[in-house]
Amino acid sequence: MNLKVLLPTQVLVDEEVTKIIAEGQNGSFCLLERHVDFTAALVPGLLVFETTEGREVFLALDEGVLVKYGSTVLVSTRQGVRGQDLAELEKTVEDQFKVLDDREKMARSAVAKIEATFVRRFLDIQKHV
Repeated sequence: MNLKVLLPTQVLVDEEVTKIIAEGQNGSFCLLERHVDFTAALVPGLLVFETTEGREVFLALDEGVLVKYGSTVLVSTRQGVRGQDLAELEKTVEDQFKVLDDREKMARSAVAKIEATFVRRFLDIQKHV
């Protein structure tokens, strides 16, 4: 099977695989080459696939959608990280979430400043009316 994992800004994975294990809203499932065409909503968690050489690769994914049609499996998600082992993957995910948390704090601070300025100007307008 050909697995493609698509992020908004890049293709995280595009390779031949023999098995895919993912977690959907109804629990974990495994896909093999001859399985029926399939669509699933993915929950945040791990996606594991086996390469044609027999090596297991781990992906940490945000929620997304998986579509299997024929021998192609497409996964679309907003965020994803690849790791060779779970320890490496855990560290990478932690580092990325720290960066995202910092960005979210900055964004919230900027929105709060905009809201405060809007309220002040609105009150100034009401004073002059």
